[in-house]
Amino acid sequence: MFVPETINNTIYEDLADTWWQEAGFLQSLKALNPGRFIYLDKLLSEQGIDPTQLAVIDIGCGGGYASEHMAKMGMQVTGVDPSEASIRAAREHALATGLEIDYRLGAGESLPMEDNSCDIAFCCDVLEHVDDVQQVLKEIHRVVKPGGVFFFDTINRTAFSWLVMIKLAQDIPLTRFMPRNTHVWHMFIKPKELNDFLLKAGFSPRDITGFAPGFSAKALLRAAVSRLKGEPPGALRREITMGPSSMKAGLYMGWAQK
Repeated sequence: MFVPETINNTIYEDLADTWWQEAGFLQSLKALNPGRFIYLDKLLSEQGIDPTQLAVIDIGCGGGYASEHMAKMGMQVTGVDPSEASIRAAREHALATGLEIDYRLGAGESLPMEDNSCDIAFCCDVLEHVDDVQQVLKEIHRVVKPGGVFFFDTINRTAFSWLVMIKLAQDIPLTRFMPRNTHVWHMFIKPKELNDFLLKAGFSPRDITGFAPGFSAKALLRAAVSRLKGEPPGALRREITMGPSSMKAGLYMGWAQK
């Protein structure tokens, strides 16, 4: 009998001290943010939204990468995460950098926020980690103000994502740069499924676009050689840059409105 893999969300607790370490595993997740904010900045500009003083909730904030970026944009940020160690790391870094961010311990299924309290909900690298996507979206809808924006990214459940995100990124020794079960394939979400979840939660889906890495064959070869030399698996991470793309077979991002 086939038993599906179990996702290992404890890495965000166990490795929380690596959020702000240059060579740490979780530090690599920071590389995803520039591509996300290219898209988010364009969205805000097209909608004529001034980010200054907007109330935003960063769901699954981890060590605070996106929260700090949005705070520097002038937003009033509340970061929520179920990992106590990650929240502690986020608070310590915000204090050290002089940023005022309200970090709260909590899960997406039961957000520690009042109804209609946020202009923007930011939820990236989260939905593929939760057991009840519908409940998380229901909670996000509850806390977003009418007319507010829900911005997200997640991973499509395709043969391509299985090859890249599971086999190459986690399983094959020569190429892996994530711990096993950082992601599990059956929890990935097809865009059509997410669209249905959003509608059921009360959102109006507005756009979905691909979110793809850019790296060359030469870069992959350099990373493979470094692994053969016994170097840590950070070389491949350094070669990856993410951005909006027409390709949705791997990661994708988008937004919806309440």
